[in-house]
Formats: sequence, structure tokens, C-alpha cells
Amino acid sequence: MLKKALLIGLTGFGTPLFAAESAPPPITLYTPKVCITCIDYAEHLRKAGFVVTIKASDDMDAVKRRLKVPKDLESVPSATVGNYFVEGHVPADDIKELLRDKPKARGIAVPGLPMGAPGREYSAPICDTGCTVLDTDTSVEDRVRRELYNTLLVKPDGDTSVFNRH
Repeated sequence: MLKKALLIGLTGFGTPLFAAESAPPPITLYTPKVCITCIDYAEHLRKAGFVVTIKASDDMDAVKRRLKVPKDLESVPSATVGNYFVEGHVPADDIKELLRDKPKARGIAVPGLPMGAPGREYSAPICDTGCTVLDTDTSVEDRVRRELYNTLLVKPDGDTSVFNRH
């Protein structure tokens, strides 16, 4: 009985010693059909604790219009999480920061297809797009691909600012 009273005194009545970290909201990832790097990107998000639903689309332009992604910020995959859009291969930590800080914004974006972004870390040299081409030459070695890129915060008016540098 003394141990139970001591435990209640140390933790507060009925409260756990450590608050469980709440799970992030699910992500819906829209991709063109047969996009290998988009599948790799979804796996990156899953490893970071997100539940990801992939929806292949024949009309990615319509998806981007519906999400109100500015044309100059477009990439290949688009996603929704919470009340935000996520355009491109945005690192999971940036998405978590967005959800934690809850800025007034439409979303975040990594425009284009920068080498080294999640899902774009490796590619066979014969695959220039890294997104819609399936490599059939198994004799070619994978290579690490890396370039500097920014994650941009897309404000309600469509203006952007650098959210994170990678």
C-alpha cells in the first residue's frame, strides 16, 4: 500500500510517468502511376511514424489544382496531412515541425526533384528522371545522389519563405 501511495504521489493521481507521444495525423500521398521514388518516399514517411495511404492518379495536374499548389513549386508527388498540403519529396522531420508549430500556411514544398531528398537518395545512372522509369539494366551500380535544396513554407497568399535548408 505504501508503494502505491508513493507512486501516486510521484506521478500525480492517475497520470502516467511519461506522456505518450501522440501519433501524427495520416498522410494521403498522391502519385503518378508507376513512380518508384514516390514509393520510396512513402516508405521514408512510414519509417518516421506516419500512416501513409498512396493514391495513384492519372491526372496529377488536377490534384495539384485542387490542393492549390503554386505552379512554380510543383514536384511529382503531392500529399495532404492535417490542414496542409505537402508538395514534393519533403523530409518527414519538416512535416513533423509543420504539424507541431502549426504556422498559418497552405503547406510546404520541395519544388522539382532534388537529388538527395527523401526517396531520391539513390538512383541508377541510366535513370535520369528517377521517378517514372524502371531500370532494367541490373549490371549498373546504384549511386548516391545529393544536392542542396530548401523546403519552402507556402503562406496563405501563395508567397513563400525558406522553412528548412537541406
